[in-house]
Amino acid sequence: MGWADLDDGPLLDAMAERFDVLVTVDKSLPKQQRIDDRPLAVVVLRAKTNRLADLLPHVPRLRAALENARPGQVYEISG
Repeated sequence: MGWADLDDGPLLDAMAERFDVLVTVDKSLPKQQRIDDRPLAVVVLRAKTNRLADLLPHVPRLRAALENARPGQVYEISG
């Protein structure tokens, strides 16, 4: 997609052209970037680790967040 050289802000702008929602495990992204003025939503997964086994239990809540996500909003899924 040609995004390898982009920093966070320009990367989010490029993503917004093709995607509606960004799913990430980067807990600091919402604090580092202004999401409220971007045309995409961000879902932050918070788990014990980033291993698949720890992330899989969050899938039902992730699916619900994806269905209801609104541009400019940040959703955090933990537990």
